[in-house]
Amino acid sequence: MEIFTAAGFTALLQVIAIDLVLAGDNAIVIGLAAAGLPAEQRRKAILVGIAAATVLRIGFALITQWLLAIGPMLLIAGGLLLLWVCWKMWRELRVSHAEEHEATEALSDTDLNADGTVAGQGRRKTFAQAAWQIVIADVSMSLDNVLAVAGAAMDHPTVLIIGLGLSIALMGFAASFVARLLHRYRWIAYIGLVIILYVAIKMLLDGAVNQFPDQFGFLSGWFGGHAPAH
Repeated sequence: MEIFTAAGFTALLQVIAIDLVLAGDNAIVIGLAAAGLPAEQRRKAILVGIAAATVLRIGFALITQWLLAIGPMLLIAGGLLLLWVCWKMWRELRVSHAEEHEATEALSDTDLNADGTVAGQGRRKTFAQAAWQIVIADVSMSLDNVLAVAGAAMDHPTVLIIGLGLSIALMGFAASFVARLLHRYRWIAYIGLVIILYVAIKMLLDGAVNQFPDQFGFLSGWFGGHAPAH
């Protein structure tokens, strides 16, 4: 029933926005990495990338709540990691329209601009190069996603379960749709970026209050509530 409280519902909305944006961001990175491959290899690389991202999200989901419960220093580390995620997302949001279009075509395997090719402008590469790029991106972005969801749903275990399940479902079954959605409505990604920034700052404040109560106790109550006990 906690999702029907004001705080729980707010956390759920934050988690949905985070899942949508980070799943779309991950999908676009996979599409960009696969865009320079021949059609058959491209489909295989995208399938491998989405499967790896799904498995990694499940793995990280199983341990993230336990990690966050270790202590406030991990909250601080998680907040700093999410600040880096925000910077990385800001840079990726500024990727050229042409590159993003190539990624979207590769993911959907559709000639969206009717030029006779599907992701035909991508830089040529081998399957091994594309697969390596995708795996590295998947590890980083899956951890980012799960950590951001856990941070947003810190005091709401039901919201955490829903958020992690949605994250896995979006990458496993709707990566192409989400990438096209963000490609068409770019403002959704910027809203998600702001929410992730909020979660990062809140995690930093909660961790600082718990770890250094004498120095940072005055921050208790910022961003809606005091820091949780660990």
